[in-house]
Parts: sequence; structure tokens; C-alpha cells
Amino acid sequence: MTLRNFRDALVVMGAFLLLIWVLQVANWADGYRLDSQFGILPEHVGRLPEIFTAPFLHFSWQHIEGNSVPLFVLGVLAAYRSIGRFLFVSLVVTVVSGMAVWLFQSPNELTVGASGLIFGYFGYVLIRGFFDRNVADIGVGLVAGALYWTILQVAIPGTPGVSWIGHIGGLVGGLLAAWLLRSAPALRRPAARKPVPAGPADPASAAGQSTVDDMLRDLKKQGM
Repeated sequence: MTLRNFRDALVVMGAFLLLIWVLQVANWADGYRLDSQFGILPEHVGRLPEIFTAPFLHFSWQHIEGNSVPLFVLGVLAAYRSIGRFLFVSLVVTVVSGMAVWLFQSPNELTVGASGLIFGYFGYVLIRGFFDRNVADIGVGLVAGALYWTILQVAIPGTPGVSWIGHIGGLVGGLLAAWLLRSAPALRRPAARKPVPAGPADPASAAGQSTVDDMLRDLKKQGM
């Protein structure tokens, strides 16, 4: 990791956090109508594209406040290696979490919020280092796990007002992204064969060849 990578991660997550807060102000000023218009409504085919807009919206100030810090911290940890990989992880998590909600949640339960992304980044950071066999990333994952393992408690089924399906979907999406982005093992190349230099002539062979030569010379002298 370089300072530039870390700086880029801070900028990207800072911009994302600023965006969702700006949307929260607009949403609040509009009586939270953006939630009803762009939230996920399960099993409604016409609302399927909302899986991409729901993570940017929240139901209340308490909702966005609770999500902001873990979203920023885990997002930076997920992005500091590569912004390109981070964007891919975000896409996979958004799709898996959103589809889990759309397919399995009650049809009358509107869902918005960045919690799916939080769980996805958590799962990705937690397991990425083991797939890549990177000691530094394993350490980062263990620290993240120690700091944020308590967020798994809100994924327990039956927690009122919480889309545990979206949380579990996000976690699965993060683990899937880590597997998809795992470092490919180096291809094994066939061993090159080194030519063996010719050694000194076998003494026995050399002696035999010398005897044959002598016999030929004698025959020539005799007129054969």
C-alpha cells in the first residue's frame, strides 16, 4: 500500500459519504418521498432497478448516523488496495444484497440504507487476505473483525425494523467478491532441460577406435 492509495480511498469514501448526506437532507426536506420512490420493494418487477439506488437513501437521521462511521472505515479498508477492485466489490455487494431483499423479504416491506454495503465491505476485508495469502491484509481483516464483529448482531433474524436479509446478502456479496478477486496462482512453467555438455571420451572406446585405425593402416601398407 502507498500513501497515494490510502489518500484515494479516503477521497472516494469521503465523496460517497458526502453524497448520501446531501441526499438525506433532500430526502428529509421532501418528507422522505425519495425512500418510497427509490427504495427496494420486494417482488415488484418494476422496482428491481431500485437495488442500485436504495443504498444511497435512509429512513431517518438516526439511520444515516448509525451507518456513517462503519461505512467510512470499512469502505476505506476495502478500497486502499485498489479503487478499481473496490468499485467491483461495491457492485457485487449491491447486487447480491439487493437481490436477496427483492427475492426473500416481505413484498410490503420497503428497504433502503447502506447497511448491505457495510456488511459487504466487512466480509470482504475480513477474508480478502486469506484468499490472497497477504499477511498485511490478514492483519487488517483481523483488526476489522475485532472492531466490528458486533455489527453481526443486527443480522439476527427477527430484529425489529432491520432488514437482516439485506445484511446477510451484503455479507455473502463481500465474501463472494473476495473470492472472485483472489490472486491467481502463478502458472507453473515446464522445467527447461539444460543440455549436458559432452564429457571426455571413454578411454575404452578411444582405445578400441585406435586399434581399428592401426589395423586399417597395416592393411593399406600390405596392398589390400
